[in-house]
Amino acid sequence: MKKIFITLSLVAVGVVSAFGQAKKPTIMVVPSEAWCIDQGYFTEFDNQGSKIKVPDYKKAFQENIDAKLVVSAINGMMSERGFPLKDLEQQMKIMAQNAAEDNMTSSKDGYGIAESPLDALKKTAKADIIMELTWKINATGPKKSVTFILRGLDAYTGKQVASAQGTGAPSFSAEVPVLLQESVTAHIDNFNAQLMTHFEDLFANGREIIVRVKTWDGGDFDGDLETEFDGEELLDIIDNWMADNAAKGRYSLTDATETMAFFEQVRIDMFDAKGRAQDARRFGKGLSKMLKNEPYLIVNKVMTKGLGEVTIVLGGK
Repeated sequence: MKKIFITLSLVAVGVVSAFGQAKKPTIMVVPSEAWCIDQGYFTEFDNQGSKIKVPDYKKAFQENIDAKLVVSAINGMMSERGFPLKDLEQQMKIMAQNAAEDNMTSSKDGYGIAESPLDALKKTAKADIIMELTWKINATGPKKSVTFILRGLDAYTGKQVASAQGTGAPSFSAEVPVLLQESVTAHIDNFNAQLMTHFEDLFANGREIIVRVKTWDGGDFDGDLETEFDGEELLDIIDNWMADNAAKGRYSLTDATETMAFFEQVRIDMFDAKGRAQDARRFGKGLSKMLKNEPYLIVNKVMTKGLGEVTIVLGGK
């Protein structure tokens, strides 16, 4: 009986050790879009003629000390649980210093694809998960409490992969970060378990991205996706490349015409053959290179939106 107990104990220790050593997703904590817009911390962004509001985190941090402290508090809770962090404020500084991200990436002929400031931030940070936090202070007499909503968003797709919400017990504390920590503590481990389930799926089945193929209007490519090479249409050639290079051949050709093809739910391996983390741009460059080579010799431009969307435009740079 004693030997059995010792064996079971060793197995339990091994399981705990293996879980503790499991690779965890890199996260970046941000105030939610809804909170920023409600508080007036936003800028308007021209998305191909349509005005949309996007969070202005720099303004939020400069004008609302609670925003900075709340993000720092959640960062601390996640760090204590072993999650690698990308600090929002530091990533904004990197973007400002490099001045490398614009709201519009244009072709040499003046064509372009829109990219929001948030997409540019995601691309700079290269976090796996965006933790989006909304909070509200409640007052009951001299006591206060915090109601919060925490959402884990896949940085590549924007899909929600984890969530938690609740209201903490009323407290005499006046410090918002303290109230928030008290509110979140009871929910954070279940939230993290949801994150890990999603991350394990990524390792097993690949990340999910979107791939678009288009042709320039009046570009250098004297053809379209119905143009044949050795008796096979270009769209089918691209489709076959996707089947060969998507993780486990998983993708969907959702829409296609003679001038465009839209592939979604494209799964790509977490790392390439050289051990580098993959994103939509790195995956799209592979397709771009194939099309530039013999027998196609199609000049093309690769344009990205955030981490999870790549557009390859045929017929020019």
